[in-house]
Amino acid sequence: MSTKWKVIFERSAQVGHAMNRPAGVHYIDTPDALESFCAHLREVDWFALDTEFLREKTYYPKLCLLQIATRTEVACIDPLALPDLQPLLEILANPAITKVMHSGRQDMEIFYHLAGVPPAPVFDTQIAAPLLGYADQIGYANLVREVLGVTLDKLHTRADWSVRPLTGDQLRYAADDVIYLVDVYLKLRERLEQHGRLTWLEEDFRQLASAELYESPPHLAWLKVKGANRLKGAALSNLQALAAWREERAQDKDLPRGWLMKDDVMIDLARHRPESLQALGAIRGLGERLISRNGHELLALIAQAAERKPEPFPETGMRDRLDPDQDALVDVMMAVVRISAEQHSLNPTMLATRKQLEALVLGDNKGGVMQGWRRKLIGERLQKLLAGELALTVRNGRLVL
Repeated sequence: MSTKWKVIFERSAQVGHAMNRPAGVHYIDTPDALESFCAHLREVDWFALDTEFLREKTYYPKLCLLQIATRTEVACIDPLALPDLQPLLEILANPAITKVMHSGRQDMEIFYHLAGVPPAPVFDTQIAAPLLGYADQIGYANLVREVLGVTLDKLHTRADWSVRPLTGDQLRYAADDVIYLVDVYLKLRERLEQHGRLTWLEEDFRQLASAELYESPPHLAWLKVKGANRLKGAALSNLQALAAWREERAQDKDLPRGWLMKDDVMIDLARHRPESLQALGAIRGLGERLISRNGHELLALIAQAAERKPEPFPETGMRDRLDPDQDALVDVMMAVVRISAEQHSLNPTMLATRKQLEALVLGDNKGGVMQGWRRKLIGERLQKLLAGELALTVRNGRLVL
């Protein structure tokens, strides 16, 4: 153990189903300590990773703490005390070291903004868990309880992690997020290998590590505005321009979008198309400060947008309702889902919902059943059914493919 690492507390040797449990948790708050710990990380082929961050007052998440655990060491790294995280960022990009997370998309976004690339390769226990019969989108505490029989403390779920000094209880809570993740990962991976399902997750994990997932181009910001689907024509063109304007300024000023203009206010602004500052002032919820600072700019933006055709909504292949033949086809597909689930000892709802099957019948070949491991397990089989290459029959009183 390096003398540069502060042992912030010792852990009991009796902590349930621990495997190779580290004796202490280290607090990293100096460049020398970070480099020393990174030297340890360079020698492993995987480690567990989690973060604590705040986002209530910013556009970009503010990283407040990093927790990392290997089989033998655990550390809480304080980014607020360090000049930079460059040695660690280099390791996060190292293709020879797997980064293990639970529900890691927000953590990945943080590192994407810090380094310009998301960590890779990755293993997400929330994504992997349904392949072993656990609930879809299962939370970390529930997974730890079901896999390890350990109940985690939730006392600091809403803590302000930017306040220093952090308490011992906070650091224990934070460290538990990776200490038990080590054990969960080892157990899930072993069972996945036993069932021959580990390779099923490769596409899901590649998608999680795709940079495109964490980009927020302003020209596409309108697709995230609640109520955008109710607009068309000039109103939709206005919304697209306004949403791009809001996104650019939120990014530049590092402020939440809603602090600049809320979605419902932007919808009203797009619909009414005001032509004067007085008309802008009549839009409920549009602040006087915004009008005084940006009113003329918004009016010009709306006037220009109204002259353009709106960008079309992405094609989904969906219609309002199925016809009787399509509805019957979905019933048959549900039977295929149940048969496949039984073959693999999975809950049918983990494979596909009726809504996803309806989308597939209506031509949506990019939906949930055609992504990741579900595509290999059920999506391709359903496509063969729709193409007439697969059929159901009855054998000994049971439906079989």
